[in-house]
Amino acid sequence: MGSKTSSLADWTPEQIAQGRCWVQAWQKAGPVMEQLRREELRRLDGQRAIELLCGSADYRVAPRAPKPVSGLVEQQRLFLKAAHRD
Repeated sequence: MGSKTSSLADWTPEQIAQGRCWVQAWQKAGPVMEQLRREELRRLDGQRAIELLCGSADYRVAPRAPKPVSGLVEQQRLFLKAAHRD
């Protein structure tokens, strides 16, 4: 096995310092961003979220409107028809 070199081996001291600053900034920002995310989730209106994701949904018009017949009603009709065959 060959020796493993650091992926930062070709970075200048300035780049390393900038990288450290970047890491520190994200370490500080992480908890703040998590708090913001939690607050947004608490305020979230579920219906509005669905609308944003899927578009507005009017359940009174096709294709989302209920069908004029019920599968259960159709099933009962078939059962009744089959019972009268006997």
